[in-house]
Amino acid sequence: MRIITVFLLDFILCYLLTDKAVQFAATHETTMQIFEAFIWTFGDSNAILLTSLLLMVLFADMPFITTATPFYLLRTTRRLWVLGQMIYTAAATTVFMLFTLLSTILLTMQNAFAGNRWSRTAAALAYSGEGKNLNLPSAVKAIEMSRPWQSMLSVFGLVLLYALVMVFVMLFFNIWKGQTAGIAAVVLFSGYGALLNPSNIQKVLHLPDQLSYKARVWVGWLSPLNQATYYMHNFGYDKLPTLRQTALLGVLLLALLLAGTVLAMRHYAFSFSGTEGK
Repeated sequence: MRIITVFLLDFILCYLLTDKAVQFAATHETTMQIFEAFIWTFGDSNAILLTSLLLMVLFADMPFITTATPFYLLRTTRRLWVLGQMIYTAAATTVFMLFTLLSTILLTMQNAFAGNRWSRTAAALAYSGEGKNLNLPSAVKAIEMSRPWQSMLSVFGLVLLYALVMVFVMLFFNIWKGQTAGIAAVVLFSGYGALLNPSNIQKVLHLPDQLSYKARVWVGWLSPLNQATYYMHNFGYDKLPTLRQTALLGVLLLALLLAGTVLAMRHYAFSFSGTEGK
């Protein structure tokens, strides 16, 4: 029931987040490219944060211990067992993100086309300023530098990478210090990313508008959540991280979490009691 509930909540969240773009297209009687709702919605850090937090509910009981676990441990090592846990978690996270993408497609496909070109809706949102008013980050530089299919793959990869890092952080702390520590680590990880944004930095440090760009660059590099945000990247003419640099940093962080989890598994105390194996 928890898995079903999480996926239903994800679909409802996709509906709420994409409704603004859908209504904008309906009001102006324009069509959309089938991936645009996903690009505009999950190119925003708040949408990424809300979606990824659903994964905290989905994976709160990691590592997954059942009545069959003792028999698995008799036939294999702790290291292989925890690697299997991580592979399963990564696969489940990927399925969850694919469901999120398909949800946005289903919600917009009635008035959308699949061609690899931007729609009039995208142009209106980007160049008229309506995207900013509707909190849809339809960045002009994204439209000018890429195509919908390529942008969709980039956004999907960034969100998936962020989700994997967050889930692996929870798994590492769950094994190292327990489930309470794992949930606390995810809350701190997400809160750090949410609080560290350019507008907050500018307000806290009382930076003039002339220095806001520097704050944006620093936040773009230091915040994992902003690293997962599509328009917070270098498209050829600023000092923000490039998509390749973000991918390399994410893979490096995942490798460190993998190594740390394997090491922490050596001291993990299994507890098997009752019919549920908890």
